[in-house]
Amino acid sequence: MIAQPKLAIAGLQMEFLRRRTSSSMVVIENLDLDIRDHEFVTIVGPSGCGKSTLLNIVNGLLSPTSGTILIDGAPAAARRSRLGVVFQDASLFPWFTVERNVGYGLECLGTPRSEIRARVAPLLEMVGLSAFGSHFPHELSGGMQQRANLARALAIDPEILLMDEPFAALDAQTREIMQSELLSIWTRTHKTVLFITHQISEAIYLSDRVIVMSARPGRILADLHIPFDRPRALSIKRDPEFTAAEEHIWELLEAQVRSALETNVARGG
Repeated sequence: MIAQPKLAIAGLQMEFLRRRTSSSMVVIENLDLDIRDHEFVTIVGPSGCGKSTLLNIVNGLLSPTSGTILIDGAPAAARRSRLGVVFQDASLFPWFTVERNVGYGLECLGTPRSEIRARVAPLLEMVGLSAFGSHFPHELSGGMQQRANLARALAIDPEILLMDEPFAALDAQTREIMQSELLSIWTRTHKTVLFITHQISEAIYLSDRVIVMSARPGRILADLHIPFDRPRALSIKRDPEFTAAEEHIWELLEAQVRSALETNVARGG
C-alpha cells in the first residue's frame, strides 16, 4: 500500500491580473506535486517561474486560481499550524533577544514562559547559538541570524518546513557551511522540507528529490531522485557523479533560463 503524501498539490493554477492592461498572466500552470513524510524536496527553475509563488500558496499567503493543496489528506487551510517558514531575510525583531525571537511563535500560541525557555534552549544548542541567547540580532553575523531564523521556525515543531532561498544573501563560504549545518539539523529532526533555490549544487547536496520547473508559466519539467547516501559531506560536491547530476539539471534548465531572460528583455525588465 502506497503511503498518503504528507503534502499533495494537484492541478495548481495561479494567474495574476495585470490592472494596466486588464489581462491576466499565468504564473503556474496545472502543477501536480506529491511530497512524502520526512522527504527533503527542492525546487529549481529560472527567475519568474513561480517557485516562491508556489511556496506562498502552500503557506497561505496567496490563494491559487484553481487546484487543491492537501496536508495529510486534509485541506491545507485547516492544517497551516503544521507549517514552519524560513524566508531569505531572517526578519528577526531587532528589539528582541535571540532567545525571545526563537520563542516568539510559542509566545503567540500562549505557551507558558517556562515551557518556552525549556523548548528554546535545546534549539539554540542545535543551531550553535547557545552562547548568544541574550544577544540582539545586530550583534550576530548573517549566518548566525539565519540559524536563529531556522530555530524560530523549528520552535513550533512544524511537520513541514518551507524554505525560500534561505541562504541566498550569504557569502559563498558561509552558504556552504549553512548547507552542511542544515543537513545536520534535518538528520536530527527529519522534518518534511520543501526548499527553494537557484543554486543547482545546493539543491543536489541537500535533497532527496530535485524538481525542475520551466520558465513562466511554471510547470514541472523533471522530478529527479538524488542517489547519494546520507550523511553527505561537503566534499561530495567534487565527486564526478555529483558533477554529472549538476550538468544534467543545467541542461534541463538552460533553455528555460534563456527563455526567461529573453522575455524580460522584450518587456524591458
